[in-house]
Amino acid sequence: MTDTLLSADIQLIQRILPHRYPFLLVDRVEEINGTQSGVGIKNVTMNEPHFQGHFPGLPIMPGVTIVEAMAQTAAVIVGTALDMADKEMKVYFMAIDKCKFRRKVVPGDQLRMNLTTVRGKPGGKVWKFSGVAEVDGEMAAECEFTAMMDLPA
Repeated sequence: MTDTLLSADIQLIQRILPHRYPFLLVDRVEEINGTQSGVGIKNVTMNEPHFQGHFPGLPIMPGVTIVEAMAQTAAVIVGTALDMADKEMKVYFMAIDKCKFRRKVVPGDQLRMNLTTVRGKPGGKVWKFSGVAEVDGEMAAECEFTAMMDLPA
């Protein structure tokens, strides 16, 4: 465990992740503990494009975008810890396991995503993470996923 927990604001996130609007799904990452864990924040707003069709008159954040937001949080954790800003790191899903959705996520919610590294080490390409996404302390989703970190040489 490190003595100092790190954080990543939106400027650092954009230097680590290649994603941009409308697919950048994490606003801030806090409590980054090396490559081991961190907490992502996603402020859910009505102006996001998926709410036009999911569902008209009943906007609900799609489950796949919740999982993607968790994956982006994991990439920021690793990218921050390994100093990957401006290095064009790419991350690809390899597997999504034990995924469950527990409550709707709607505009106005703040999604807090607690991510923990299950397997992975600096220099390694394959990483596994476990995550829980919550709104107001209530679990919205949980999953495990494996990703390949395509780190530049």
